[in-house]
Amino acid sequence: MINTDKGLQLNIRSLTRGDGVVIGAAVLLFIASFLSFYSYDCGKSTIGCPAEPNGWKSGLFPVLPSIFLAGIIAAVLIVAARFQPEGRKVLGLGLDQWGTALTVFAAWSSVWTILGGGESISPGVGQILGLIANLALAAVALLTPRTPALKAPLMGVPGPQAPSPYGAGPNPGYGYPGGAQQPGAPGPYGAQQPYGAQPGQPQGPQDPSMGGAAGAAAAPQTGAAQPAAPAADFAPFWFAVPVARPLYGEDGSPTPVAELAPGTWYLAVDQRGAALVAQTQDGRRGVLQDTTGIQRG
Repeated sequence: MINTDKGLQLNIRSLTRGDGVVIGAAVLLFIASFLSFYSYDCGKSTIGCPAEPNGWKSGLFPVLPSIFLAGIIAAVLIVAARFQPEGRKVLGLGLDQWGTALTVFAAWSSVWTILGGGESISPGVGQILGLIANLALAAVALLTPRTPALKAPLMGVPGPQAPSPYGAGPNPGYGYPGGAQQPGAPGPYGAQQPYGAQPGQPQGPQDPSMGGAAGAAAAPQTGAAQPAAPAADFAPFWFAVPVARPLYGEDGSPTPVAELAPGTWYLAVDQRGAALVAQTQDGRRGVLQDTTGIQRG
């Protein structure tokens, strides 16, 4: 996880729509814990009618830890998993897996609790809202990995921004393809170069009969053909990742040196097979092993 404030802000873009529902359900659970858990029907007489307890009442134990706290802790684990490097586990399970298991437990406890009660006792507002929140929490936690609509980014990856009249982008500098360029970096967004192409060289057919740039250059030439400059094997380019992905050390160490977050642009400086050597905004370099779905700038 990137510790800078800017990195944390960009890391929030790794949250999905399902995570947004999880956060909302956790807030609803917290509010419901302070509302009446049971409602008593005392008829017309209010003398001797007990006060309606909330989830924090000690006499209702274990309602608080098994329904309200279990659901809130489950939501925290699911969201926290988005800020951890991929592959990190606790006792063989990821944080999101522990959170999903807790959501099912909290929903199970809510269902059996609301089926209980007795004469002149009915579920209170807090118990009903707690059941709704836990059912929604469990459903979203189980469906998010399998539903594209819930797996979509909560905030989305920003698209290309219109340049200013003076030629500089609204956010010039490292991490923005339309801003100030570093030596060896490609041009602004949209000027894509394929692998093996040399920046600045024309692409496409070079037949002189087609009247292209090569034809114009070859017209005045006589005698032996001039040797062509060798093409570079790799041209640096900007790219963005669809989800948070770890960046491993160039020495092959299994420990991530940084984490690439959606919503920002990184510079690919080299290629190693299917992997890319990327450079972060603070100058750190590492190997991005999973390059599927990256967006080139």
